[in-house]
Amino acid sequence: MSEAAPAFRIVYPPELPVSQAHDELARAIRDHQVVIVAGSTGSGKTTQLPKICLELGRERIGHTQPRRIAARSVAERIASELGVDLGGVVGYQVRFDDRTRVDTRVKLMTDGVLLAELSRDRELRAYDTIIIDEAHERSLTIDFLLGYLKQLLPRRPELKVIVTSATIDPESFARHFADAAGEPAPIIEVSGRTYPVEIRYRPLVGGSGAGDEDSDDEGAAASDRDVTEGIVDALAELDREERGDVLVFLSGESEIRDATDVVRGRFGDSTEVVPLYGRLSAADQHRVFDTRRTPGIRRRIVLATNVAETSLTVPGIRYVVDAGTARISRYSPRAKVQRLPIEAISQASANQRSGRAGRTSPGIAIRLYAEEDYERRPAHTDPEILRTGLAAVILQMLELRLGDIRAFPFLTPPDSRGIADGLDLLTELGAVDAEQRITRTGRDLARLPVDPRFGRMLVEAGRRGVAREVAAIVAGLSIQDPRERPLEKRPQADAAHARFRDPGSDFISLLNLWNHLEQKQKELSSSAFRRMCKAEYLNYLRVREWQDLYRQLTRAAKGARIEFGEPSTDADGIHRSVLAGLLSRIGLRDADKKDYLGSRGQRFVIFPGSGLAKKQPAAVMAAELVETSRLFARTVAAIDPAWAEALAGDLAKRSYSEPHWSSKQGAALVWEKVTLYGVPIVARRRAQLARIDPVLARELFIRHALVEGDWPHELQRSALIGFDRANEALRRELAEVEERTRRRDILTGDEAVFEFYDRRIPDDVTDSRRFASWWKRTKADDPELLTMTRADLLDEDATGDAGGFPDEWVQGEHVFRLRYRFEPGADDDGVTVVVPVAVLPRVADRGFDWLVPGLREDLVTSLIKALPKSIRRNVVPAADWARRLIGELPVLSDAPVGEALAEAIRGAAHVPVSASDIEWERVPAHLRMRFEVVDQRGRTLAAGRELAALQSRLAERARTDVAVATAAVTPGRELERSEVTAWDLGELPERVEARQGGSTVVGYPALVDEGGRVALRVFATRADADAAHPRGVRRLVAIGLPNPLGYVQEQLTAPEKLVLATAPYPSSKALLDDVLLAVVDELAGDAAPHDRAGFEALRDRVSSGLMDALFRAAGLTARVLTAAKEADKAISRASSLAFMAPLADARAQLDALVHPGFVRITGLTRLARVPVYAAGIRHRAERIAENPGRDRAWQTQVEEAVALYRAAGGELPLTATTPERLVAARWMLEELRLSLFAQHLGAAGPVSVQRIRKAIDGAG
Repeated sequence: MSEAAPAFRIVYPPELPVSQAHDELARAIRDHQVVIVAGSTGSGKTTQLPKICLELGRERIGHTQPRRIAARSVAERIASELGVDLGGVVGYQVRFDDRTRVDTRVKLMTDGVLLAELSRDRELRAYDTIIIDEAHERSLTIDFLLGYLKQLLPRRPELKVIVTSATIDPESFARHFADAAGEPAPIIEVSGRTYPVEIRYRPLVGGSGAGDEDSDDEGAAASDRDVTEGIVDALAELDREERGDVLVFLSGESEIRDATDVVRGRFGDSTEVVPLYGRLSAADQHRVFDTRRTPGIRRRIVLATNVAETSLTVPGIRYVVDAGTARISRYSPRAKVQRLPIEAISQASANQRSGRAGRTSPGIAIRLYAEEDYERRPAHTDPEILRTGLAAVILQMLELRLGDIRAFPFLTPPDSRGIADGLDLLTELGAVDAEQRITRTGRDLARLPVDPRFGRMLVEAGRRGVAREVAAIVAGLSIQDPRERPLEKRPQADAAHARFRDPGSDFISLLNLWNHLEQKQKELSSSAFRRMCKAEYLNYLRVREWQDLYRQLTRAAKGARIEFGEPSTDADGIHRSVLAGLLSRIGLRDADKKDYLGSRGQRFVIFPGSGLAKKQPAAVMAAELVETSRLFARTVAAIDPAWAEALAGDLAKRSYSEPHWSSKQGAALVWEKVTLYGVPIVARRRAQLARIDPVLARELFIRHALVEGDWPHELQRSALIGFDRANEALRRELAEVEERTRRRDILTGDEAVFEFYDRRIPDDVTDSRRFASWWKRTKADDPELLTMTRADLLDEDATGDAGGFPDEWVQGEHVFRLRYRFEPGADDDGVTVVVPVAVLPRVADRGFDWLVPGLREDLVTSLIKALPKSIRRNVVPAADWARRLIGELPVLSDAPVGEALAEAIRGAAHVPVSASDIEWERVPAHLRMRFEVVDQRGRTLAAGRELAALQSRLAERARTDVAVATAAVTPGRELERSEVTAWDLGELPERVEARQGGSTVVGYPALVDEGGRVALRVFATRADADAAHPRGVRRLVAIGLPNPLGYVQEQLTAPEKLVLATAPYPSSKALLDDVLLAVVDELAGDAAPHDRAGFEALRDRVSSGLMDALFRAAGLTARVLTAAKEADKAISRASSLAFMAPLADARAQLDALVHPGFVRITGLTRLARVPVYAAGIRHRAERIAENPGRDRAWQTQVEEAVALYRAAGGELPLTATTPERLVAARWMLEELRLSLFAQHLGAAGPVSVQRIRKAIDGAG
């Protein structure tokens, strides 16, 4: 600044209290380096102190103000009082406006401007006097400047520092600036111009403080009320006082809105209600300072936040209502968020509020809390340094090389957690390194006049070529939102702003607004642009501020190496740049809890005013997290959380799980999870294990690729791994020996294979690609390096011999494959013979119980152990006896092994024993042959250790497969047909052979009676064909004969017709059809021709005797039905609960004799005895009451015989498929009943239970 200054005059207004203290102030400033001036608002200290300094000859006076508007207005006032133009002797500099010259002697500025000057003038040589005004506000910048000045003063003894404060704890400033001897700086107190204010306490909670019974204070609270009710009551009380405007202090915007509605409704049109808070539009704020009154308005009520405590002076206020709360900005180091909780205000703030009532006349202040409550409150509000993040201050200190923040002489030392949190944020932004030294990025951030988070966004944007866009966004975030929402026009404002809204990003919405403003400013004149802003509900002054900050950023960006290029539409680049400053403000959607999981376990929701509040993306970043009623994210955008990984660097924490082999990639992989401050930015992705744990990756490669053969597809058939196929074949061969011999000590196991490769493969071979590269080079020199021998895989004592365990089982012309498995408890443990289903019916059970020679000793040992103890004790120890007896047993025999063993024991031990003594259920399952039936493609159809059960279960499937196999070798000839009505078959072969695998498939063509029609089918066994073919031939004969049934029916007598009608057949025709077939069976005898000539001869023979035989058969059937009817009546007459069981047995016997199809099934020869059996039933029913005990004893014998018959496979009643061997036994049951229940009728020959047993055994 220049030494020569324009002339000015210094005059002190006599009405100002500071003028009265002029001499004292001048002496103190002249004699001391630091002076503390304490005075309330209105004392004149702000405007008069610079003049006193000028009078003392100070040349370069720096004067700071907390707010820009104050800096401008104070500069204007001082210039006016000095009689000079603004911008000369007196000037000001705020963020976007510099009205100073080189010869300016008094420079008004914001605290931040002076702080910024430190970066280029560390000794503050530009000033010989510095006035820190309104120091009681204790902003972070003020506290930093006070600390810095304390360090600077010893180096600049000529520098004068004046600290002004309201009458709030000036002693703390004096102590802070104590001299070397510990003497505090002098305090000059200047009283302000105030009038007395009456304080009234009207607590909301009844019965406390001033509201108790003894209080004589008129209007004291008598019951609990809410804040709004308390305000209304206070305003009603003030209505009784002299006319005057009222200032009501509330905690927040929403409370003001609620109170506005209630107060307007309560006091009507004579009262004007005006809200005042920071987010109001400029026009709405201006209404507060407009002293003009609308006609009819007698009182104005201003509802305000704490913005009206010190920042703004509301004119005309005579009364104050204080709710006693405010939203106090507090930073939570634990949650890493700025909170705005509603708190009880301090005593100092309460006094500031009540003082507003005494500015122009005596006033009244009503406090909506108790006096005791007031006295318990803290004296002062915590300074900002204890309530806000310290990252920006720490960054400036590091840039200015001011040392450790913990040693810096702050007026109030910051909390250690706040310091740690500030350093954490700088680490997050990459501004400091692990040793907390400032980085190149940190120096760039320090040069940018914005919050470090915003600065980091701008630095990243320069790298991504989107600096212009991000600078606009950062500038917009750094100022108050220019979008206004007037109370009475909110819908219109929201509609006007909606066109800029981006559905996925509030940041892009802000950029859209910026681009719109840029375009319109180019198109419109200055006044037209101003009008447009107003029409679109945009605050023109804030728009100007936005543009000014943008220009400031563009200038500052040059020093931070940030290039501003052409406009960009790279939305991802913009968001990645913004994300660089918001790494700890990422959130992932929790659909269950309907909120977002943020860093360090925080949970937040999107602020309702955001464009994304309804959309709720899966992942977002937030410019700000503010806690009010809950934690809200303001200005958010949808992101891909994986973007943060590259930006976070070492801050991202990686965890790995589930290492596994991937044959597709030919490498060991691991699942990687990346978290940032606890948020999973990459929830799950594959990563190469070799990069993280090469030792484990190599082990997994060897185990999976080399040991298990799980190679990538492109290598599976490559000649490069021919060694692996040879090794695997050798291992399979030796593993099969283990399965056959039921030992696990032959093959050395996977570990030996692993060790084989581990010794030969280099440590850096961790995957298939590296292996292929290494093996190509190594194979040329040592091609057998990786080829195993039997010695590499066998234990020292193992031979690998599988003698006694053949690969095949031979039975007659059939050769079956054998399979072995050693897995106790498994269904296929032991030996399995694989049987093609087409051969299954012809496989005999003989020989399989001998197993294979290699298991013979174990089998015999187990059979000995399965003998009863009385026999077994003669042949112990079992294993020794087994070895002794094996030599006497044949290697293979068709005789059951049990019989052969019993004979050997009888001969060697002279003990009576038979095969039936062996308890086979005690023999281990693996020592009984297992049968697995497969189809032509080798697919398993069924398996088990009971061959007969499998043959029965798969009989039809086997027959079908045989038919298919034989059809293939008889082209041009149908071996299976339906609807055969005449012998047009030529000569029917009795046997057709075909080869399938290693077995011969044999089919047996035969005619089949399918009930009313005949079919040609191929059977898998001769027995099945022999059983079906005669019946099929006879049905075909019957079909070919002229139908005589109509004639026979005409010749029957009426009684015969009536009797035949009672038969259990669907109709008389069905009965006569069955009689006809029975007659054909009788006349045909055993004939079952396979050629046309034989068939025609049989047909002629049957035709010649048909009519006579048919009449005889019809008469016999009538007699049977008559006898059955009489037996049925007898059973009905004898019905009694006492004889329920025997009569039920009699009924079942009758039903087994006379049933649908009984005539043909019984046969005419046996049918002649049925009337006798029916007479026996009748006799039993008529005599049952004479001796029930005897009847019960006889029935027991019958039941024993029936059980034997059923156990052998017999059925009651007989069926067409009942084996011939059991038919005789079935009729012996009837003769047995006659011999017991109706002896007088006479049985056909001797009969007993024992004879029936022998007959069944003989038939088996």
